[in-house]
Amino acid sequence: MALAHYRPALIAGLLALPLAVHAQVFTVGEKSATADIATDFTPTHVPLPGGKLSERGRRELIRNLEAEQGFAHRALPVSAGITLQANGQLTPGPAEYRKLIYQKGQSAAPGDRVVITSMEIKGDRIVLDFNGGPYAKHRFLRHIQLNDAPVPVAGDTADVATGSRITLVFEGGVPEISSPEVKSLLEPLIDFGVKTSEQAYADTLPPMLKDAIAAHEVLVGMNHRMVLAALGAPENKMREQQSSDPGGGRYEEWIYGHVPQTIRFVRFVGDRVTVVEIAALGKPIEIHDKDEMGGLNPQAPTREVAMGDQEPSAGEDKKPAPPTLRLPGEAAPAGGPNKVQFPTDNHPTPIPPVPSAPSSTDPARPAGPIDPRAGPKPFR
Repeated sequence: MALAHYRPALIAGLLALPLAVHAQVFTVGEKSATADIATDFTPTHVPLPGGKLSERGRRELIRNLEAEQGFAHRALPVSAGITLQANGQLTPGPAEYRKLIYQKGQSAAPGDRVVITSMEIKGDRIVLDFNGGPYAKHRFLRHIQLNDAPVPVAGDTADVATGSRITLVFEGGVPEISSPEVKSLLEPLIDFGVKTSEQAYADTLPPMLKDAIAAHEVLVGMNHRMVLAALGAPENKMREQQSSDPGGGRYEEWIYGHVPQTIRFVRFVGDRVTVVEIAALGKPIEIHDKDEMGGLNPQAPTREVAMGDQEPSAGEDKKPAPPTLRLPGEAAPAGGPNKVQFPTDNHPTPIPPVPSAPSSTDPARPAGPIDPRAGPKPFR
């Protein structure tokens, strides 16, 4: 309480004193936060084909690029403002690119794995979304409530987008381009050089099969893995009996495409393709049921099981050795049990019959009930 009277004087004295301690302040701004972001860019020189993109080429691009994985060559922002001219420059420039990352956040660092989750082809550009895209997905179930409580949505997370979008622009419209050429154009930003398991498997096959898989063709005699490398996972599967007999063999049919597209029916018996049917709109159905592997179909592995440890030589009939717990070449211990006696064809000694109980008329047995309290009778 006594210090309350001197509080104004203490405050005035402290303000009059010179500051002896100087505070050190470290400010984090845009320059310091984006100083280590590399923005070097070198345009590509990929020869582009002529002509407009056909419907078949559009389907091939979507099928071969969606869900494709790569690695980021530079930091990618959570934004839809990245535009790459085919064999041209990148927009925005280095300074604006760093500012975009500083304001929107970073979707992937250099070396991080990215996945094409969505793509759209329109006019003169191909729009690719990586890691979900820069916009959060809208779910209508978020607007439904039961008893003033929101309905939980399975797999729903916070409304925060973590992906990026790259727009690849072509002068004069999208040409008849393939997926490897699109990957080459995106090389300054994304590296798709890592092979998938199907591509690595296709590289181990003979040239004829490798060319067929690269052309997305299915040959009679291929196995499941070859078909997956050529056409990917089927849209529908069906399992049926080959005949009305319930005990008959079963087959599996994979169906690719839907009307008005070309539909392929690939039938498997076991692990091999036996029939390929191709139904194109306005054309008769093509049926391939002959082996098209050209002798490259490997034979199924066989297994032989021989009785005994060693097969007898020619003209020699040896019975297998009886089972034992001794190691090969180990002698039987002295004084130990001999080998197991197997039954022979000789007549064995008959086993004597079990003696029957004495009857009530036996003179050696006393008549009447036996008193258990009675002791043994004296010998006479």
